[in-house]
Amino acid sequence: MKSAPSLTTTFVKSRWLLPAAVAGAVAAGWLTGRLGILVPGALLLVPVVLLVLVVTFQSPRLGFAIYISYSFSLAYLSRHLNARVGLVLEGLLLVIWLAVLFHRTAPPDWRRLRNDLCWLALSWFFINLLELANPAGASTVGWFYEVRSSAVLWLLVVPLGFMVLRSKRDLNLFLYLVIGFSVFGALYGIKQKLLGPDVMEQQWLDQGGARTHVIWGQLRVFANYSEAAQYGSSQAHVALLCFILALGPCSLPKRLLLVAAGGLLLYGMLISGTRGAFYVLAAGGFVYLVLSKQLKVLTLGLLLAGAAFGVLKYTGIGNSSPGIFRLRTALDPNDPSLLVRLENQRILREYLRPRPLGGGVGVMGTYGTEYNAGKFLATIPPDSLFVKIWGQYGIVGLLIWLGMMLYILGKCAGIVWRLHDPGLRQKLLALTAGYAGILLCSYGNEIMNQMPSSVIVYVSWVFIFMGPQLDTDTPSLPAATPHG
Repeated sequence: MKSAPSLTTTFVKSRWLLPAAVAGAVAAGWLTGRLGILVPGALLLVPVVLLVLVVTFQSPRLGFAIYISYSFSLAYLSRHLNARVGLVLEGLLLVIWLAVLFHRTAPPDWRRLRNDLCWLALSWFFINLLELANPAGASTVGWFYEVRSSAVLWLLVVPLGFMVLRSKRDLNLFLYLVIGFSVFGALYGIKQKLLGPDVMEQQWLDQGGARTHVIWGQLRVFANYSEAAQYGSSQAHVALLCFILALGPCSLPKRLLLVAAGGLLLYGMLISGTRGAFYVLAAGGFVYLVLSKQLKVLTLGLLLAGAAFGVLKYTGIGNSSPGIFRLRTALDPNDPSLLVRLENQRILREYLRPRPLGGGVGVMGTYGTEYNAGKFLATIPPDSLFVKIWGQYGIVGLLIWLGMMLYILGKCAGIVWRLHDPGLRQKLLALTAGYAGILLCSYGNEIMNQMPSSVIVYVSWVFIFMGPQLDTDTPSLPAATPHG
């Protein structure tokens, strides 16, 4: 039997423990005095980072769930810490990739990456590499920051999704996370509307955010998202998912919860004042109706959509609500904001006519003004993902990118059309409709290249392309032990 430590041994150990603790506290206090709150913040983060590392290497699947969760928190942390915390996203992805590569029980099955999505991701990344040689001479630093959202995220997330996501259970977890964090965003937005922005949010408004987020004296709610357009579009996206899921085979309590969540998210969309979010519902709803294979549902849905359009377009019902009033302007062809955008596009068209390859990645938007201040394109606000791609990659790049997006949409629709499992089909149909809505909405705003919409769309692609495998519950590839 092992003897208990003597009192002398315990005393000796504790004698050195106390001075070490005091020395550590003094060192932490001195560093805090020199470097500020960064030091205690870092000390608090150490156990969190260690926990994430342990969980990820034990189960890359759970690490991927942490990544999705963090994508919803990115804008809030960036605004309140006043730091570029986006690099943590790439760090998380790299850690998950390492966990997949060096997992103890399941070696990576590279055959899972032999699909259209991964090849398209690689092709688009290669095009972005070629853009470094664009004769327009855009800043390399601007290229680095822009390419992270425009190409690197797709290249890292989609293949990783195929490596760690294997089952219907993973699909359910993804939907729970997306709906849960979106509902939290809706509640946070309601708090922001009723109680006003907090100190850091007000500071962001005072530094220029109010120019686009305080309209007619009313705050366009942005909640814990990067800005109101992303907030409203994402709320509409997930509301669409909830309503479509509620129409599928599920229990009555779950159906009621989905409808309640969808209604709450629609309210979040309205208080954002984001007009483009209307097109998420319109395009996504139309895709759902077409793929539903039910003529009665299609007819009824089109009638309801036509009635909603007529109310917004030809009546003043609901104008007392700032959200509905602003949403109604999305259907006004003489809206001043729309006219300004069309004029900017006319100027852009003339400038790009002799430049079919565009002005280079990173030359427009935030990184354009920051790193390409002397470039003409940096002075033109893109106000649209389509316009931004057009300006940066030229008409050649725009046609390639749009062709890829439409090909993926068509492939998703074809996969969902042939599924047999009613529950799985309804879930993947919701994801397909959501992608269609976000794609169209990105014509009016930069949506699909921002968090969390980009991650939701990319992971949605993965699950839809895995649909035939999940439909039969017999993998088309030889079975491998799932990661995590």
